[in-house]
Amino acid sequence: MAKKVVATLKSGVGKNYARVIKMVKSPKSGAYAFKEEIIHADHIKDFFAKK
Repeated sequence: MAKKVVATLKSGVGKNYARVIKMVKSPKSGAYAFKEEIIHADHIKDFFAKK
């Protein structure tokens, strides 16, 4: 199933989107977690800038 999604994102309109992963630290436990989203390529810097 994952291969189909990746193939769809790389062709046509999907080229304008990117899968981004950000590591965030939990203030409660201090452990790290990963936040993952598929966003438009124009908003990548905004995704990493916000806390």
